Amino acid sequence: MQIQWYPGHMAKAKRNIREDLKLVDLVIEILDCRCPESSRNPDIDNFAKDKARIMLLNKADLADRTVTKKFSDYFSQKGFYTLEIDARNKGSLKKLNALIDTACQPIVEKNLKKGIQTPVIRAMVLGIPNVGKSTFINSYIGKAMAKTGNKPGVTRGNQWIKVNKKLQLLDTPGITWPKFEREIVGMNLALIGSINDQILNIDELVFYLIKYLTRYYPKSLPERYGDTILGMEEALPIFDAIGKKRGCIMKGGNVDYTKTAKIILDDFRSGRLGTITLEHPIGSTDDAPNDSEDTTESKEGKACGN
Repeated sequence: MQIQWYPGHMAKAKRNIREDLKLVDLVIEILDCRCPESSRNPDIDNFAKDKARIMLLNKADLADRTVTKKFSDYFSQKGFYTLEIDARNKGSLKKLNALIDTACQPIVEKNLKKGIQTPVIRAMVLGIPNVGKSTFINSYIGKAMAKTGNKPGVTRGNQWIKVNKKLQLLDTPGITWPKFEREIVGMNLALIGSINDQILNIDELVFYLIKYLTRYYPKSLPERYGDTILGMEEALPIFDAIGKKRGCIMKGGNVDYTKTAKIILDDFRSGRLGTITLEHPIGSTDDAPNDSEDTTESKEGKACGN
């Protein structure tokens, strides 16, 4: 299933971000721990390459901790400062101040040489939709200054927020990019809620998720939906079993796949299926998908029997 999402307001937001980058010293990029590589907007590397960079791997409480550590090392090796966080937990942000000081030390020293005794660091907060930028800002400064929501597109304009005398943050809208080169990127972003659900085929999306979980996290579905699916290997019978278990039955006795899919997707996004990561670092030798093969199709057919 090919997924693309780049509404018109994002093109305008991208232009505004590029213009405002001239005003900042530091770029703080928020990633989703469940798919850190897929949730990186490649455009940011292009127009922020001359800025100090911090990667915040958000929603660490929902992701596979072992894989998150691999991603943290992976980004560190690329020269980025990294920190694993849960933006809703202020305690997970305690190390950020020291990280900002380290990342901006060259800038501070340069300003001091100019006679600026109390230089103000201006940082832009970037990320794709629904990765938790505004939640991070509110938790970091200790009060609600940025709008939050559980769907993409809540933040529409740039907003300066004063943290303290030495730090200001620029909150920006979440933007994707015009074309996802790898099919799996679109699938992953759809699963974590960074793409508008209204444009998606939820049945096919969850069919892929069931296949993925069965292969890489085989205990997650049985632990949530019962032992009747324990040992099942094909996605369609699992889909049927979950639908029947949750009472998602239409007239005539057939499973309502769309209703079932929404339940499974909500359980994944909320962490009720366990701590799950959808990819491993590119180039990793681990048995995990990083390309477009084996996404929505399988030998037994599509989720809705099409």
